[in-house]
Amino acid sequence: MKQKPSASSSRGFWCLIATHFQVAFSDNVLKTLVIFLVLGMNVSMVEKQKTSSFIGALFALPFILFSMYGGYFADRFSKRTVTIAIKIFELAVVTLVCIGLPGQNRRILLAGIFLMGTLAAFFGPSKYGLLPELLPERKLSWGNGVLEFGTYSAIILGTVAAAYMHDIFGPAQIWPGVILLALAAAGLVTSLAINRVPAADPRRKFRVNFIGDLLKQLMRVRRNRLLALAFAGNAYFNFIGWLLLLNLFFYGAYVLGVGDVGVSLFNVALALGIGLGSVAAGYASSGKIEHGLVPLGALGISIVSAILSAPGTGPDAAVVWLAIMGFAGGFFIVPVSAILQREPEPSLKGEVLAAANWLSFVGIYLASGAYEFLSTVLGLSPRGVFLVCSVLTFAGTIFSLIQSPYSLVRAVLWLATHTIYRVRVEGFENVPRQGGALLISNHVSFVDWLFLTAAADRPVRFLMGREYYDKPWIRPLARVPRVIPIPPEIRPHEVSKALRDCGRAIREGDAVCIFAEGGITRTGKLQPFRRGFEHLMRNIAAGRNAQSSKGNEAGGEAIIAPPIIPVALAGVWGSVFSFSGGRLLWKKPGRIPRVVTVRFGRPLPLEATADEMQAAVTELMK
Repeated sequence: MKQKPSASSSRGFWCLIATHFQVAFSDNVLKTLVIFLVLGMNVSMVEKQKTSSFIGALFALPFILFSMYGGYFADRFSKRTVTIAIKIFELAVVTLVCIGLPGQNRRILLAGIFLMGTLAAFFGPSKYGLLPELLPERKLSWGNGVLEFGTYSAIILGTVAAAYMHDIFGPAQIWPGVILLALAAAGLVTSLAINRVPAADPRRKFRVNFIGDLLKQLMRVRRNRLLALAFAGNAYFNFIGWLLLLNLFFYGAYVLGVGDVGVSLFNVALALGIGLGSVAAGYASSGKIEHGLVPLGALGISIVSAILSAPGTGPDAAVVWLAIMGFAGGFFIVPVSAILQREPEPSLKGEVLAAANWLSFVGIYLASGAYEFLSTVLGLSPRGVFLVCSVLTFAGTIFSLIQSPYSLVRAVLWLATHTIYRVRVEGFENVPRQGGALLISNHVSFVDWLFLTAAADRPVRFLMGREYYDKPWIRPLARVPRVIPIPPEIRPHEVSKALRDCGRAIREGDAVCIFAEGGITRTGKLQPFRRGFEHLMRNIAAGRNAQSSKGNEAGGEAIIAPPIIPVALAGVWGSVFSFSGGRLLWKKPGRIPRVVTVRFGRPLPLEATADEMQAAVTELMK
């Protein structure tokens, strides 16, 4: 059972952010220092590209080897305890780095990069697993936005700091090591202030062969389509991000002819954009996980990559475009990260996140090989690599939308509700995150179902009159949320079948919405509710009672009744899609943006009558 976040969790959350920031900062200082040392070597361009790719692969390899073990420890022990142990080990790793820096001992420095990657591999599942334990679910997107902002702020400062350290200290690199050692000690102090949390599964057994656990988690993920797409999106984001990052060093140094500090500023622009985009995505999600931001972010990455591939882009323009690309990346990764944290069962969260971490660094590992292939085997210039990134991202976006067209609908709705409309949501905590539910709403306009879809962070199926569903311009759009068409009442047999389809959908775990008035209001006032949904819920109740009886005889758990939730739409009457003024569409639109409020009431029992439901909706409309 998920632990309810306490008031003191806020302090623990910010201490987690500080600890994570320090780890990410130190990682990037070390990696960037070593890459700058490589760029300064008196060897050929091809050799520098191979060595840079090797550094990326070396940092990614520990995640492939140890991420699943990190997931085991995150579930077996308190995630706070795991974090503290990692910070203690970091002190020993940084001490080793201090030995290798003065003489620029490549073997020791590469070993340091490998060990820092190992620390990050063990830290990842605990870090992301702590978020839902320290924050309520309504703040999860916001918390991910802050975490990603911390990540990329650390990349910014770490990259800039490494560039200045390389310029200022030159070959006498002991001082960067001393700074990293002091930072590791500070990170240990902040980790001690994270709230104590219990172990998710203290009885979990350790398996040396992590492949079995990995395959088990991947098979489990396959059964959850949304989680599977989030896995793929997370892996691709890391793949394309590392490919772009490697390319930036050579794009800046050999295409635009800027020095170390100039290259670091490109990294700063990209990282700052991701950080700001992550925070913006957290706020733009409005307390829920907004899937529609993902395709918007992917499209932004593709467009900017294509722009950077064209000749004529100068250093100043490149900084601006990289910041825009990063902002789009923040829109992409925040919903993906929130889905990865929300969807798994609490007792399996550590291992599922570890599997996601494993795949993401397989992506980084492959990106290192892909960069070497594109730059040395195919002989592409940095501009050519940008073009490949653009094409790959665009193709991946199209493929994901084919797999999940619901994300495209969410993207369009998000744009509409942040331009023409403003949708305020009240009481969404009354809607269960998973499992079947019946929503009963008033019906004010032709686009009510779009407002309800925009207000929810889970798919909602709707009952729609067949006279509208059969229109050629509505049916393709209605198929995406799997609308259930219902014929006129003069065909009672077909009406009963449509209601049975609704009941089946609810029993299978879908949320279904019915406009119980049976038609759009012509006066703006609530019309009498029809009683078809009473028959629907009686059948569900009867089936539930039968299953509960069988379960009790077999010693199983009781079947949980699906809730029936009243919903009220306010602010829609008077819009061009309502019958305000006696006409539809052909009237002057009112104030833009129009504020629409969607209120979800407290669940009513399955036995609620149409009169009781109408009274509940009427109360919500006040």
